[in-house]
Amino acid sequence: MPAIVRSEFALALNQVATERGIDPNVVLETIKAAILAAFRKDYAGQDIEELEITIDANSGEARVFKDKKDITPAGFGRIAAQTAKQVILQRIREAEKKAIIADYSTRVGTIVNGMVLRFDGPNVIIDIGRAEGIMLPQEQISNERYRLNQRLTVYIESIRQTMRGNEIVVSRAHKNLVAALFKREVPEVNNNAVEIKEIAREPGNRTKIAVSSTQSGVDPVGSCVGQKGVRVQAVINELGGMERIDIIQWHEDPKIFIPAALSPAKDVEIVINEKKKIAVAFVPEDQLSLSIGKDGQNVRLAAKLTGYKIDIKSKEEEEKSKREKKTEDKSQKKAVETTRDETVKKKVKNIKKKAIEQKEVKEDKKENKDIKKAKKTDS
Repeated sequence: MPAIVRSEFALALNQVATERGIDPNVVLETIKAAILAAFRKDYAGQDIEELEITIDANSGEARVFKDKKDITPAGFGRIAAQTAKQVILQRIREAEKKAIIADYSTRVGTIVNGMVLRFDGPNVIIDIGRAEGIMLPQEQISNERYRLNQRLTVYIESIRQTMRGNEIVVSRAHKNLVAALFKREVPEVNNNAVEIKEIAREPGNRTKIAVSSTQSGVDPVGSCVGQKGVRVQAVINELGGMERIDIIQWHEDPKIFIPAALSPAKDVEIVINEKKKIAVAFVPEDQLSLSIGKDGQNVRLAAKLTGYKIDIKSKEEEEKSKREKKTEDKSQKKAVETTRDETVKKKVKNIKKKAIEQKEVKEDKKENKDIKKAKKTDS
């Protein structure tokens, strides 16, 4: 094989394999396939299926054998080398892409720093290091405006197969982006002293995060907020600075957890139906708007966080309704009693009337009897 083949392919590709993290055996097999393709092009008519390609892994020298006989053509030079080079580079790119996809497959569910590279229609292409990630419209924060070369922290959501091959899908809207940012900013979350139990998020607007402590003496809410709010503010800044984050103490008892989830509303009383997962929250009149939130956002996020359908009612209205119902019940009771009294009086009157009528009948009978008796005596 000419020296040019060794220098341009074997030695250079060994270096490429090392730099790009590709298995050297893959490179060697690629070289074999490339040489075979070059031989097919320049020496048509040969029985290629019976050919064997060998490569010296140390020197990079390649030979062509048929029935164990070296048939490497003397003129198998630049054209063959160029053809082989094209195939090799293509195979290396494919192998490199597979290696990159395999690497990022293990990083799904984590965050990475990236930079806006370009725009592909509604999609945003992000440079995430060794690869490019695609941020689909549904994975973008609706009120964020992206610009070229803008640096962002993104969440590796998944790897999807498309007509153009595998694509790494990254997200700014996924709720786990918030969890990963807290893990990065809060040491207690990173070392599992504080556990993130649940997250409810409306990207770009508001997030509620429920946390609990796995170690005694550790304040989960205080740990996530940080001194003077420095930790939670760092997370907010990473999300564009406009998203509000409520950090809530998680509790397994829904009677305690649901009022906490409705914060910043206070003095909330709960009546729950655990079987139907329904909760009725009674809040003071002045806390009503806080518990519901703008366009129902607060109660909606609280419902997502707790897993309960939450119905908000005013304490004052409920008490007023109870008083009115009590008054109505009394009126109904009085009306029933009045009706009963009138019925009793009527019955008594009818009994007296009947007694009088019976007395009169008896007196008439007696009078008639006396008349008959008198007549009989006269006769």
